[in-house]
Amino acid sequence: MRARLAATAVVSAVVLLVAGCGSGGTAPALSAPTGVQLFGTDGNMFDALGAAFKDPDAISGMVGTTPLTPLTDDFKRRIQSVDPTVNQFVYGAEAYDAVVITALAVTLARTTDPLTVAKYINGVTTLQPGGVECTTIKDCLDAIAAGKDIAYRGVAVHGGFTDVGEPSVSSYGTLHFTRGDTIDTGQTEFVTAGSADGASKQPPPDPSTGKPVGAPLRLGILLTYTGDLAKTATPIWAGAHLGIKEFNAAGGVLGRPIENEDADDGTDPAKASASFDKLVKDGYGIIIGPNFSGGAKALIPKAIQTGRILFSPSATSPSLTTFDDHGQFFRSAASDAFQSEALGDVIMRGGNRRVFLIARADPYGTGLVDGVGQVLVKAGVRKSDIGSRTYQPDQQNFEDLARAAAAFRPDAIMLAGFQESAKVIAALQAAGIVFSRAP
Repeated sequence: MRARLAATAVVSAVVLLVAGCGSGGTAPALSAPTGVQLFGTDGNMFDALGAAFKDPDAISGMVGTTPLTPLTDDFKRRIQSVDPTVNQFVYGAEAYDAVVITALAVTLARTTDPLTVAKYINGVTTLQPGGVECTTIKDCLDAIAAGKDIAYRGVAVHGGFTDVGEPSVSSYGTLHFTRGDTIDTGQTEFVTAGSADGASKQPPPDPSTGKPVGAPLRLGILLTYTGDLAKTATPIWAGAHLGIKEFNAAGGVLGRPIENEDADDGTDPAKASASFDKLVKDGYGIIIGPNFSGGAKALIPKAIQTGRILFSPSATSPSLTTFDDHGQFFRSAASDAFQSEALGDVIMRGGNRRVFLIARADPYGTGLVDGVGQVLVKAGVRKSDIGSRTYQPDQQNFEDLARAAAAFRPDAIMLAGFQESAKVIAALQAAGIVFSRAP
């Protein structure tokens, strides 16, 4: 069985597109700060973070990155038709694409057997000689019916998967909290990271011509209802359910509608494991999820043991790239090796030369601390000017961490966390750190 190989290309290009313009350009410098600049990541750059503060300008001026692609109004309306409460769309497109790619792989394999389907997933996204790119479920199914090789180019997945089953290229949004501690979508900038050259060159297996086996396709949807990511997971659920709804509207898979069962990963490896066990007991062979990297690391060995596929729309730790998954783990969100490059660029544009990195002590947080630190050093920041501290996911008191950050006297602080980020920020402010605010 193979071990996952490191991605061959980390970031070969960074192109900035200012929202509303759609034209390429050079990344502008951030405005000069009047205090310590605060930077966030995909785990905390949500309006829900701002809502945790009584001060309406507590984090106005906070800037961060998250996997995000420019979404059409049509896709947003479709997401909201599933869940009208969705007003931010992070990872919604990745969840939609994870479902569609899986269903297309089953269509080509003509079986729901997970270990067989796994062999087809990368090939659904890679362009072969004589093949065609398809951007909708109908176009992809029509091309398959016509005997053509397909390369799915979806809402978030714009290039082929690498040999280890993850995107070779990704888009990130640079988000800005403004007055009122809400994200100003009008300031969103889009950064493309990665290279299509990193896509797998392995030819996909030929489409099966045998009689369909195992219908219907039954998907376990293992995402977050409770825990630290609960307030940010709504678009992910909606994206997954939209993918199922639209594939069924196109005729389903192997002549039958897709069936699904939802389960909660709890933003906790133990809860995710219990939910996984129930899905296996209930007969679900392909699981969309989990939501977070720590859950993915906990569940991959169980997926191998039980012969299941895990396909996460939002687990981004770089350590998952080299995790020995026997070819049974995939993700439609790119590795944080890409986000580290994007975020490091944003930090450097602020003119910061002394940076303190704070993160959860889990695969997600430590991956970003390591990655961003490496990017800053490559950009010319001295190692002695980079400090870091991690905290336990269930930690409640952050006074020692905050004192260490204040004593470091940084120009900027990066915080890679989830909803508990509000408590960390409050502790930093209580320790005397004054953050720059939006004008």
